[in-house]
Amino acid sequence: MNRFTEGDRVRIDIPDETDPDHDRLHNRHGEVVALIRDDAGAETGDPRDSTLYRVDLGNEEVDVRWRDLRPPVEQ
Repeated sequence: MNRFTEGDRVRIDIPDETDPDHDRLHNRHGEVVALIRDDAGAETGDPRDSTLYRVDLGNEEVDVRWRDLRPPVEQ
């Protein structure tokens, strides 16, 4: 089961400051526009890893795994 689905508003959370995507993506909000299935879960042993979430950030779309998504911060 997926925590988020198409149309959900989400926040990208990458707390590791050494992650190459941290500066560009951490704490940005967007909308899930697609769920993309792959076989990463077979490699990691975690079935949640078999879904990429395509998130529209307004000026770009990025693909992230479940561990980098949180509910949005209410503003």
